[in-house]
This record gives sequence, C-alpha cells and structure tokens, in this order.
Amino acid sequence: MRHRPRQFAVRSSAIAIAVTTALLAGVAVAQDTPKAEDEDDTAQLDVVTVTAQRRVEDVNEVPIAITTLSDEKLDVIGSGGDDIRVLSGRLPSLNIESSFGRAFPRFYIRGLGNTDFDLNASQPVSLIYDDIVQENPLLKGFPMFDLDSVEMLRGPQGTLFGRNTPAGVLKFQSRRPDQEHDGYAQVSYGQMGNANFEGAVGGGLNDAWSMRASALYQRRDDWVDNTQSSGGDDLEGYQELAARVQLLYAPSDDSEALFNIHLRSLDGTARLFRANIIQHGSNDFVAGFDRDSIAIDGDNRQELDTWGTNARLRFDLGRVTLYSVTGYESAESYSRGDIDGGYGAVFAPPSGPGLIPFPAESADGLPDHRQLSQEFRFESNDWGDFDWQAGVFWFDESISIDSFSYDTLAGGTQNGYARQEQDNTAWALFASGEYQAGDALTLRAGLRYTRDEKDFVAFRTQSPFGAPNIGPLTANPSDSDVSWDLSAVYALADEVNLYGRVARGFRAPSIQGRIVFGDTVSVADSETSLSYEIGIKADLFDRRARLGFAIFDYTVDDLQLTAVGGAANFNTLINAEEAHGQGFELDLEALLTDRLSITLGTSYNDTEIDDPGLGIQACGGGCTVLDPVGTVAGTVSIDGNRLPQAPEWVGNLTARYGIPMGEGAEWFIFTDWAYRDEVNFFLYESAEFHGDALVEGGLRVGYNWDYGNREIALFGRNITDSEELVGGIDFNNLTGFVNEPRLWGVEFTARF
Repeated sequence: MRHRPRQFAVRSSAIAIAVTTALLAGVAVAQDTPKAEDEDDTAQLDVVTVTAQRRVEDVNEVPIAITTLSDEKLDVIGSGGDDIRVLSGRLPSLNIESSFGRAFPRFYIRGLGNTDFDLNASQPVSLIYDDIVQENPLLKGFPMFDLDSVEMLRGPQGTLFGRNTPAGVLKFQSRRPDQEHDGYAQVSYGQMGNANFEGAVGGGLNDAWSMRASALYQRRDDWVDNTQSSGGDDLEGYQELAARVQLLYAPSDDSEALFNIHLRSLDGTARLFRANIIQHGSNDFVAGFDRDSIAIDGDNRQELDTWGTNARLRFDLGRVTLYSVTGYESAESYSRGDIDGGYGAVFAPPSGPGLIPFPAESADGLPDHRQLSQEFRFESNDWGDFDWQAGVFWFDESISIDSFSYDTLAGGTQNGYARQEQDNTAWALFASGEYQAGDALTLRAGLRYTRDEKDFVAFRTQSPFGAPNIGPLTANPSDSDVSWDLSAVYALADEVNLYGRVARGFRAPSIQGRIVFGDTVSVADSETSLSYEIGIKADLFDRRARLGFAIFDYTVDDLQLTAVGGAANFNTLINAEEAHGQGFELDLEALLTDRLSITLGTSYNDTEIDDPGLGIQACGGGCTVLDPVGTVAGTVSIDGNRLPQAPEWVGNLTARYGIPMGEGAEWFIFTDWAYRDEVNFFLYESAEFHGDALVEGGLRVGYNWDYGNREIALFGRNITDSEELVGGIDFNNLTGFVNEPRLWGVEFTARF
C-alpha cells in the first residue's frame, strides 16, 4: 500500500499525545494515592543503573530512551539456543533479521537499518560489547552469555560512542571479575538434539588480582530433509563455541586494569533459501509447503571464527579520572549457499520446485580481517554543579572479501571469483557536559568531530557469464562531520522525571563492490540525521512499578540505502534525499502482587522515504510490483514507501508468577511474547515480498530451591509453532526463508 506523504505524522502525533496525556494523569494519580494499610512494603523493583552516558547512573535520570533486559528474561528467551536475533521484538522499536542465519545479524532501530548482506556493509545501529565497537557485521553476532547488563539506546548516540550510530546503540557488558569466588553452570537439552551449556567461574587470585572465565557451547542436529539427497535430515544443524577470560588488576581504589580475551567458533549450515514457496499475487505459502523439507542441489555450509582482546584501564588523578580502552578484533568466515533454492533448471530438467530459470550457487569468504581501536577519555570527579567528559577515539580496520560463484549443474565447480579489499581509518574528538541548573533541572550537551577515510579496491579474475576480467576498481571516499546533542531533565515530582533531547547523527560514506555479477562499484555519500525526543520516566507506587515513555521524530538527509537483488542480482548503494520517522515507545515493569510481575513494551514507528526522483530496479522473479514506474526506464519509484524491515508496531509482554514452597524454594511459571507488525523485505513494495505480522511466545515452568541457587525448568520456544515468511530472494523466482520452528526442552541451573 502506498503511503500518503506526511499524513502518517498527524496520525502518530495524535496517538502519542493521547498516550502522553493518559500517562501523565496516571502518574499524578499514582503519586497522590495513599497506600492501603495492609499493603506489603517489602516487595519493590530494583533500581536500574545504566552506563548510557559512559558513567553509572539511575536509568530514570538519563535523557535517552533506554530499555534494559533483566538476567532472568535474558535466560528465558535464550534457553532454546537462539542467537542474538532472539532480541528482535523484545525491545521496543527493535527488529533484527539475517539472510546469513546465526553469523550476520542486521539491526533496525526506529526503522533505521541496512538490508545489505555484503561483508563490509555499514550499519546505522552500533553494537558495543565490553566498551569495544563491533563494526563488521560478522562481529555483531557474538553470543550473549555471562552478561552483567544489556542496554538499548534509541536515537543518535554519536557523541560518546564509537562511530556510525545515527539509529542507536545496543550495549552489552560482561560480568566483571571480583574478589568473591562464585560461578554457575547451566545445561539444557531439547528437541532436534538441541543442547546448550553455559557456565562461568571467578574470584580473587590474591589481594590485587581476580579473574573470571566464561564459556558457551550450543549445538543442534540437522532437522531439515533435503529430498535431493539420500541422507535424511541434512540441514539446519550447527555447533557453536564461545569463551571469554578476564583478568582484573586492582591494586588500590585509585587504579585498575581489566584485560579480556574472547573467541567464537561456528560450524553449521547457511540460511536455507526455499524456491517458489510464495504464492504468486500474495505472500501466502504455496499449498503443500513443509518447513521440515527442502529440495536443493547446491552446497550449503557456513564456518565462522572470531577472536579479540581488549584492555580497559582506569587511573584516578584526583580532580579527573583517565580511562584508556584498547581493542583488537579479528574474523574469518566462509558461507556458501544454494541461492536459487531448488534443483536443476528449466533448461536442464528435471528441475523444481516450481520454475528455476537458472541455477545460482555462491559463497562469500572473509580470509583477512582485523580491527584496532583506541580511546582515551577524561572524566571529571565531583566538580560541583558541572561535570564533564572529553576524549579522543581512533579506529582502524583492514578487510579482504572473497566472492565466489559455482556451476551447480557441473558438480559445483567454481566459475566466478572477485575480491574486495578495504582499509578504513577514523578518528574523533569528543566532549560532553552536565550542568545542575537548579534543584529540579539538569542540562546536558555533547559535541563530537569525526574524520573518516576509506581506501577500496576490487577486481574480478573469473566471471560466471564469460565476461572479461576487470579491475582494479578503486574508490576513496572520505568525510568529516560534527555531531552533537542537547538535552534536559526536569524532576516533575519525587521519582518522576520529564526529559527532552535533540541530537544530530552521522554515518560515513559506504562502498559496495560485489563485482562477480556486475562491473561497477557503488558509493553512498554520508548521511546525517536530526532527531527530536521527549519523554517521561517514573518509579510509581512506592517503586512497585516503573514507566518509561518517549515520543520521537527524526529526519535523515542523504539516507544510505541498498538496492538488493532485482533482475540483475546486483547490490547497489544509493542515497535518498530524505527519510522521515516518528512514533512513540513505552516500557512498563510492575509488581502486581508479591507473586506476580509483568513487563510490557510497545512501540509505534511510521517511516517514509521522501525522494520523488528515486527509482530502483524491481524483482526479477515474477513478483507483483505495487509501485509506479520510475522516471528512469526499467525502474520503479520508491518515493513514499516505508523503510525496509521497519514494522510499524512492535510489542512484547512477560509475566512471572511464583508460588513459595517453604524457605528458599519456589515453583514458578514465566511466559514471554513478542510481536512485530508486517514488514517489507525490499525497498520496493510487492504483493509477495513482505512478511505478515509475526507473534512468537515462550514458556518456562520450573522449580528453584536453595534461595535460587538451584533450578530445574521445562521450557518452550515459539510454543504456538507460528510459521511465517521472514525474508526473500528476489532475482530469480519467488524464493523465501522462514522463522524457527517450535522447540521444547528441559534446563538445569546451579549457582555457587
């Protein structure tokens, strides 16, 4: 359906104003309502602290829309061995998808993300793991285990964090070593041979040194039957190992050095593309579709190895504290898949399922990659009404990408090869300050200067179409920018804060050079964004409930987009003149009784591409395009379309009910549900290539004893066994891929 320009602004503003009015009224009532005489004073929500502004603060005092995840919720949603995509829909305004499976997540916050599947793709959502920016997409999928905190910061965060953060930041912090000797072990087993182990042990080595070692192992049997082979269950299995060792040297309260080394190894199958599973003229599955089987004749496998190390130092110098953060990351991968999703070809029968115009089998490899980063930051120590931070950041990345094509009909022999090489250097100066302007008003401001330079070269030495070799093709984009933010927090009442924020974001130029199937390199110019946000944060009913609500509006100039696939099967970077988005987000947590607790999150995001002259090539696989013809022959106009993979509504709900069973023991039931509205897979709109609304639920029923130190539970993921289209391949036929099936299992946890 075509969007009518800017009418969405009136609609979402009206909804947001109505919700805000209701929330303010509710807050006023909550603050004025006296407690019943018999109300239990003991049960309260814990204070949530975050490091969104690079220092530890109460989440209610930070003028940014932030959502955090509790330890229990993270354990529950991850119990089936899912990768980081399990967070999708479980935080307001967050969607995560991938055409690589576990290896390459693509993040979208408030509708802003990047559908590009190239291994040097730039994303506007930054992922920070233990204070180190994970820039390459393959680094962003590092497993979640033994974590101290998970935070999502929405809107531009470029003043204090890394680089390329106009949409927001996902921030993970591992549990630090300390002097206390403790640890845990968690093991589970479920259907499809799904086995998971997670554990950690740590404590003091002497008065100055402490350590913590953590590990994760996950595996699943192949469960999809390839009817073109004779092996039975052939695909969708995996085996993954991740580990982390940390050493903390803290000789005094004035200084410390935290050292970290981590690694990941993944061996499994690439994402399964399924030919002609979409009904022409709709996005329904064809009759007889079976998620447990596929018919492909190409190779399908995936290997990924990453490792990294970092050192985080702190020196208290009296009036200021100096921080140094040094990081190194490296990745190596190979992922090969049957892209046409079927067997044979119409000119080489037998073929199917459905029409296979030609076979397509390709692979991407990352043989060489390394990322270095360094930050020095000074932070003031209790300067009265004014506190500040300032520093310098440096980033250097070198990457080589191999792209292969294979002739499936000739037994999978290689018939195409190209290489991309890119060096990226960036540095920045930044500063931020906070001023206590009165008893109730706090003002903040931040400023950052960024310089980004890329040197890129690509060449092709083998073409699957018999075209001549090309290259070297070069590109050397660079840019400088000043990003900033201004915000204020006003204490409306005890435990109730209003805030407002305006921020400017920046993303450096991007390069795309997948020249196995094409002859040109594309470059997208820098994009900038301006975001406005107002919100309220409150602890209510004597801290038995917590509320966060935000209204936002943003405009992105020169938005970087990726025209994926199409008739030519060629990725091209483009810039749209503008894109707009606005909506609201709600986070609610409450203890309804001492036994029953809930969390509720929801968001409304309405996005629009605003560029009357922008057209792209549409699908080559027989889809029904809904967009008008573009101004250039062979293109369709995408002006007015929603951003791809940007659901309007996202919602999540959890509920936990506990039944005490004597001292230190409890039966409990925990359920969690995630919803995302329908999404377009590509920039153009079509009847076929979009996903319907997706609802997935989880359940955990268990018993814990020894004051929570022992627990056994039955768990289920996707308990309704919902089956939905979540992505597509649009250049050959009506090919798509689907969500994960239902899984039941049992889990035991011991803490010591």
